[in-house]
Amino acid sequence: MSCKITKEMWIGLYCEIDDLQKNYESYCASRRVGIFSRQKREPGLSLSELSTICVMYHVSGYKCLKYYYESEILGFWHDWFPDAPSYERFVILMPRCLILLMLWSLYTFSKSIRTGYYFIDSKTLAVCHPRREHSHKVFKGVASKGKSSMGWFFGFKIHLVTNHLGQIMNMKITAGNVADNNIKLLQGILANLQGKCCGDKGYQTTLFEAFYQQGLHLLVKPKKSMTKADLPLNLNEGFLIRKRGVIESVFDILDNICNIEHSRHRKPDNALCSIISAVIAYQFMPTKPHIFIKNAVNYLDYNHLNVA
Repeated sequence: MSCKITKEMWIGLYCEIDDLQKNYESYCASRRVGIFSRQKREPGLSLSELSTICVMYHVSGYKCLKYYYESEILGFWHDWFPDAPSYERFVILMPRCLILLMLWSLYTFSKSIRTGYYFIDSKTLAVCHPRREHSHKVFKGVASKGKSSMGWFFGFKIHLVTNHLGQIMNMKITAGNVADNNIKLLQGILANLQGKCCGDKGYQTTLFEAFYQQGLHLLVKPKKSMTKADLPLNLNEGFLIRKRGVIESVFDILDNICNIEHSRHRKPDNALCSIISAVIAYQFMPTKPHIFIKNAVNYLDYNHLNVA
């Protein structure tokens, strides 16, 4: 399954990122901050075009960036990118759009609807087999060994918070040995959220009271050793916990369609560009996994949302 790439998608993505780049460059110029370095020799592709190509790769259905770039950018869409460099040069230019992609991801998160019903979970991003962790050089000193429900792995973790409509609210990328209930992680990823947030057993934490004062009620699936008195749940809260699988569907799309995880990275900056581009590509998908909650928010009209 993949999204059908049309000219309207290309134009819409490019116009949005180009406007974002111009606004941020004017902001940096007014504050006299040189975030985007000025090269003496400008490349054939602008930062907006580089970012658009990176994102469109993750909705194209291709599993190989080189084959996608040579067949689509240098082939089918060559009239749109007449000055596109070779694939080897494109890979070298990719880290230049990293800051712009990070800003773009934050902008897409800000457009997600605060419905008051959220789900939190993490996914492993393995960079190599655990047996080769000592000989791995690309992410040496950055990636780490961790353990998930599927066993040991070497790499990173991506932590997501989504609403019940499948839209991503926030994202964090950590080393593989960071626990799901890490205090600093939860304080950062759940900041400014109010309502109810469901997680699995790994999110048992001592921050329940702190988040409750913030206006966020953490709902965690009780362990077998717990009783109903330890973690009382009403009917609606039990329904939300049973529907926690909606975020698993989000990870499934990111993995199988957006190709967020693979072990062919040769540079950390390019790997981060690929991960962020995959998340942005998911945000632009016309249909997302979701559940229907009656009266989730009073102003929400499901007839005008791009959800199936």
